[in-house]
Amino acid sequence: MYSVVKTSSLALCFIGFIFVSTRAEFFTAISDVEPLLETHIKIIEDLEEYIEKEEKRISILKRHLKVYQTEHEKAMEDIPNYLGNPINAFTLIKRLTTDLEFIEKKIEIGTEYIKNISIISDDDYIQYPSLEDLTGAAQALTRLQETYHLDVNDLAEGILNGVIYRDESTPVSDDQSITIFTSMNSDDCYELGKVLYNEKDYKNALAWMQLALKKYPNDDELYNFTDVDILEYISFCHYLLGDLKNALNWTKKLLILDPFHDRAMGNIPHYRDALFKKQYDLSNKIRGDTGQPTVDTNEEAEKPKEPTKYEKERKVYESLCRGEMEIPRAISKRLTCRYLTENHPFLRLAPIKMEYVYLSPDIVVFHDVLNEDEIFEIMMMARPRFRRATVHDPKTGELVPAHYRISKSAWLKDEESPFIENLSRRIADFTGLSMVSAEELQVVNYGIGGHYEPHFDFARKQESAFENFNGNRIATVLFYMSDVAQGGATVFTELGLSVFPQRGDAVFWLNLHPSGEGDLATRHAACPVLRGSKWVCNKWIHQGGQELIKPCDLEYQSEGIIRPLPRPLMKKTFR
Repeated sequence: MYSVVKTSSLALCFIGFIFVSTRAEFFTAISDVEPLLETHIKIIEDLEEYIEKEEKRISILKRHLKVYQTEHEKAMEDIPNYLGNPINAFTLIKRLTTDLEFIEKKIEIGTEYIKNISIISDDDYIQYPSLEDLTGAAQALTRLQETYHLDVNDLAEGILNGVIYRDESTPVSDDQSITIFTSMNSDDCYELGKVLYNEKDYKNALAWMQLALKKYPNDDELYNFTDVDILEYISFCHYLLGDLKNALNWTKKLLILDPFHDRAMGNIPHYRDALFKKQYDLSNKIRGDTGQPTVDTNEEAEKPKEPTKYEKERKVYESLCRGEMEIPRAISKRLTCRYLTENHPFLRLAPIKMEYVYLSPDIVVFHDVLNEDEIFEIMMMARPRFRRATVHDPKTGELVPAHYRISKSAWLKDEESPFIENLSRRIADFTGLSMVSAEELQVVNYGIGGHYEPHFDFARKQESAFENFNGNRIATVLFYMSDVAQGGATVFTELGLSVFPQRGDAVFWLNLHPSGEGDLATRHAACPVLRGSKWVCNKWIHQGGQELIKPCDLEYQSEGIIRPLPRPLMKKTFR
């Protein structure tokens, strides 16, 4: 594509060379003038060729402009809804990184006009994502694929977990809001595959490259790559995944399109040699014509590899995120809900709806404890302070970014706003705990496929954390500030419990046993956000100040969080 501009420039240079370099006395004889007609037709041909290529270049730029305009118009109709779709978010980042680089190459960089337009502007108010953002968005889509078992073909067409999102249509489910979505084209799939390839995620890179090839025949003039490039990625992904036969076959398909492709010509003998060696090594394990293995027939077949502890937990975590697990009947039949009126006299006037979602350890959901004004104020205060969320390094105790926690967070102090101060007082009321040693309110917004893998909120003995706080984290209060269309559950991997976000609700649990030991059953995670934007805020409460409220004892697990005097149980009538 870039060669079009280069060739056109050369054509103009050639024309200029004719005018300035060929000087003779043509006027002195008609016979000398006649050959100029050949020059004349040459100029016509060169100009026609130049104009044709320029028109093609401008046509491509106009088509890119149309894509930008169309997607921007759709986004502005409902920004949260549009960007809540992970494909739209990925595409937006791609438009402002690799696509923009392609457009810049199409434009004759160097003119005074181009220097002043926003494509290459140094204006501090104009923000551009980086290639790191593009990589993060690509990895997020892969995370969603694997967690929610999404097919790449469905994902590219806007089908998320069985719900269809596309242009000017409503999802299949009647209870879902309208979502605007633009299907991914071959260029989008190719760029996604290329990013994953560079990250050495060859399995997922292969799937996206195959889809890029499938979509390639449409609008190929917009692309800065060819089907040969796609085939090369596909063949080499097969090779890196150990599939030599398919690597060889796809390379042969590449050579049909481009018989003189240097790398493909060099790879063919390499693949053949590797395939022959693999088959030869396999044949050495076979004895004679019987087809029996060379190992002793009495030897037991090799047992399947035992999954690691991480792999076992990962399987449970993903199942919980998909909502596929239910808590045991022995526990669920004992779960209750009621109005909380104890802990503080004010609760007798304004009782709080509480629901037990698990017992021993007790996990409680308090309903409607955060109102719309508070949510808005907290969001507005947090936005300008957002920074990449961090975790405690278990060795140093320092806060550091981590790949297993993808979100941005901000910290708000009670004295900064009456909203924050009132919220802390309310937490003290419904938990019955002191806020003397509580941490500041943490506000979190999860990004594309945002998540936080299984972890404990308390610090284990071998970890150097919370040295500046009075004791360990005794309890966690997690507020949901937004509904999430799909995904984003809080899951407890040791309990088999999934809690899905409901705007205005809060989840509460104790992290420590009465003895002060960490409760391993409270290991939990934030599932990737499949569609929507997940906002939460949380308060971590420490041991300091709880000496008379929750005194330590030697019991490993005694009574639960809130155990009032016996009273008749109430059914779930308030939801």
